[in-house]
Formats: sequence, structure tokens, C-alpha cells
Amino acid sequence: MTRIDGESKRKLREMGVTSLVDALETQDDTLTLGMPFEERIKLLVDDAHATFTHAKVEGLIRRAGLRYPNADLRKLDLIEQRGLDRGIIAQLGTCTCTFIERRQNVVFQGFTGSGKSYLGSALAKQACQHRYRAHYIRMPDLEEAWAAGRDKPGGKEKFLRKYAAFTLLVIDEWLLDQPDDNTRSMLLELLERRYDTTSTVFCTQYAKKDWHQRLGSGVHADAIMDRIVHRTIWIETGGTNMREHTADNAA
Repeated sequence: MTRIDGESKRKLREMGVTSLVDALETQDDTLTLGMPFEERIKLLVDDAHATFTHAKVEGLIRRAGLRYPNADLRKLDLIEQRGLDRGIIAQLGTCTCTFIERRQNVVFQGFTGSGKSYLGSALAKQACQHRYRAHYIRMPDLEEAWAAGRDKPGGKEKFLRKYAAFTLLVIDEWLLDQPDDNTRSMLLELLERRYDTTSTVFCTQYAKKDWHQRLGSGVHADAIMDRIVHRTIWIETGGTNMREHTADNAA
């Protein structure tokens, strides 16, 4: 096994290449015996990069605040019974997160318990695995954060910058409560900043035909809808209660 002296380790760690130190120390000399120096270095860098990437992905997932951190699009139950389109799910599950590259939004719409939050979490986790910054938040919590920050000096701008910056933002319980004037103004500004630059996932019980009325039926509703509906993948999650299904399987 390769050994390096303590001072060299210290210098490497000080430079922020701890993963390279670890890869060097764990490299098996019996596997690299006779290997050209350049090939050995390449193996070291590959191992160190894999470790670095894994740590970065784990950090992104942790900071995303997912409701279901273990959610996985590849492990969905009752796809046909729920009426989910396997082709669309496969499209969302592509290894390159194509919908994010295309700046598309996604809407998961269905009854309570139909798995919307799980699907939203799964998309956000997949984005993290491809090193995109993602964030999950319930609409009531988003409104609470807005109310807490908007009256502070610079609070409105700080809030909008934060939530506009996520490459993928999952808003769960979308329109569960009808927003007031302040919230509608916030949503318009936030979605304007996100429009055509990022992707947003909306998890909601309400069909598209009901959104305009729940958004207040005025010009703000028109403008908010206009920034959502044109580049969006709509997925109905059906009426099967997945909480009951999970509980039954656990019994």
C-alpha cells in the first residue's frame, strides 16, 4: 500500500485534496505494480474524483430538505394501477435530467395520498445526483418564510434570490390554501425570475382548470399561469392512496 509522509499529507489536505490523499493511501500496490506512472496517477485521480462527487451529491441531497430522502423513480409501485404514464416517468428519469436542461416544469396532480410528494422528492433527488441544486418546500412553509422575511431590510430581495437560484424547486401542496394579495405578488415575481432559466415542480390536488380561480381570477392569476403552463409536463397521479398501500404492505 502506498505511503506518504505526514508533512506531505498535511500540505495536500491544506490544499483541499483530502480525497486524493485517501485514494493514494488506499491504492493497492499489487494491482498497480509495473503500471506506468501516468496510468497510476490517472487511477488515483479517478478514485479521488469518485469520492469527491459522492460527497458533493450527498451534501446536495441533505440540503435539499426532501420529504422522502430515499425516493427513487426506479422504484415506483402500482404504476399501471395508478394510471401513471410509464413513458413520461422514464423520460423524467433519464440519466441527464433532460427536462431540467430544457427548462421545463413538472406538475404532479392527484388526490390526497396519491404519491405526489414522493414523486417530487424523487425528481429533486435525481437532480442532486446530477449535481444540480434542488430544494423541496411545502407551499405553507414557503408562505411562512415570505411573511417572516418580507418586512426586514432587504428581506424581499433576499427571499426571492434564494428561491430563484435553485435549478430545481419543488413546491408541494401547491394552492392548498388560496394565496392572499401579498403571496400572489411574491409568486408572480418568483416565477418570473425562474421562467425559462430553471425548472419548477408543482405537487397539487387541483386540476389545471381550477388554478386560475384559486389564484384569485385576476391579472396576477393570468400572469402566474402564463409563466407555468407553456413549458410544463403534466402528470396525473390518480386516486390510489399510496399511504394505505404502504401501510398494508408493512402490516
